[in-house]
Amino acid sequence: MPETENTVPDKDSIREQIMLAGLKHVPFDGWTMTALDAGAKAAGFDATMVRRVFPRGLSQWADCWSRWSDARMLEALKAQDLDAMRIRDRIAAGVKARITVNSEHREALRRCLAWLAIPLNTPVAIKNTMRSVNAIWYEAGDRSADWNYYTKRGLLAPVYTTTVLY
Repeated sequence: MPETENTVPDKDSIREQIMLAGLKHVPFDGWTMTALDAGAKAAGFDATMVRRVFPRGLSQWADCWSRWSDARMLEALKAQDLDAMRIRDRIAAGVKARITVNSEHREALRRCLAWLAIPLNTPVAIKNTMRSVNAIWYEAGDRSADWNYYTKRGLLAPVYTTTVLY
């Protein structure tokens, strides 16, 4: 349904607007609720809306950004002729696309990664990494359902994370 003056944007749309606006404040405020609140204000919302759409706070913000990045990565990969590539080139294209998606938010990514490195945030980091790695393999054409499924993703995860960190 297209948005008109009488329609209210859905929760996911509001979350995405606040998430993207908040990324611009991370270089100054860090990966904090202060940055997220400033992003909400810049997007035209108040701090109450932040608590409504991000009830789990910073971990949900990181999760939302990861999902948004994965979706943009898949859009970029659909524009390429993956069928003409070897499997390793498809995977490399996926990793490159995933990194390129966030190229304009390098400092925010650095701050988010530092926040994810805190031991209490490890589950969020693992979940986001594995979802991204799975999306790359799936888009590359992998449909395995046996041990290959786990080994392929298990081998790509450290390659992907070290590439992002580099």
